[in-house]
Amino acid sequence: MRNIVTGNWKCNKLWDEADKLMVEVVEGMQSAGHTEVMVAPPSPYLAALRPRCNEFVALSSQQCSASGEGAHTGEYTASMLKSIGVKSVLIGHSERRESFGETNAAVAAKMKQTLDAGLMAILCCGENLDERDAGRHFEKVLAQLSHALSDVSSEEMDRVVVAYEPIWAIGTGRTASAEQEMHAAIRQHLTALFNQSIADSTRILYGGSCKPSNALEIFMQPDVNGGLIGGAALNATDFLAIVKASNEAISKAQ
Repeated sequence: MRNIVTGNWKCNKLWDEADKLMVEVVEGMQSAGHTEVMVAPPSPYLAALRPRCNEFVALSSQQCSASGEGAHTGEYTASMLKSIGVKSVLIGHSERRESFGETNAAVAAKMKQTLDAGLMAILCCGENLDERDAGRHFEKVLAQLSHALSDVSSEEMDRVVVAYEPIWAIGTGRTASAEQEMHAAIRQHLTALFNQSIADSTRILYGGSCKPSNALEIFMQPDVNGGLIGGAALNATDFLAIVKASNEAISKAQ
C-alpha cells in the first residue's frame, strides 16, 4: 500500500508564486517511489496549474459543493473539478468545519458528490484542545467518521482516504505524540463500519504540524499512511523532504 502526501496550500500564494511553487514541486518529483503526491492549491489556480502536473504529482481541491449544478452562486461541483483534471477533494477540513460552519450533514453530502463524480475523497476529522482535554477526542472523531461514511458503500471505500487532524496541533508546531493511538482507533472503527479488509486497506493520513524534522518519525508509526501537509507545503524544499521521508518510512517497513 502506497502512502499519500497531500500539500494543502490553503488561502496562500498569488498566481506567480503559486505557479513557481508548482513548478518546483513537479521538477523535484522524478519518480513515483512509495508515495502518491497531491497538491491542493487555491481553487482559482486549479485549471491553470493542471498542465504543470506530471505522472507523479496530481491536483487536489480544497473542497467542493454539497450540491449538484444549479443556482448555487459561488459554488463548484465535484464533476466540474474532475473535468479540469482534479483527482481528489479534501472533505470536512477542520477550518471548513470551525470557521465556515460546515456540518456533519454537509460533509456527508460532499462525500457523496465527490465519490459519485469518480474522484478520491480525503475525509478530514479531528478534535480541538477542549475536546481532547475533556477526554472526548475519540468520541468526536469517530462520530465524524460515522456521519461522513453513512452513505458510502464498501465498493466506494477504495477511493476514500482519512486524514486525522489534531486541530490543536495545526500551525502550533506541536504534534500529537500519540497520533498512532487515534489512527488505530480510526482503523478499528472502519472495521466496525465495514470490515477488516476495508479497514486494513484504507489509508489514514496525519495532519498536524508535520515537517521535515519530524516526518520520518510520524510516518514510521503504526497505522500512519502519509500526511496532509499545511505550512510545510508552501515551500517546495520542505514539501519534497516530507515526500522523501514518506518513501523512506515505507522502505524501512518492508
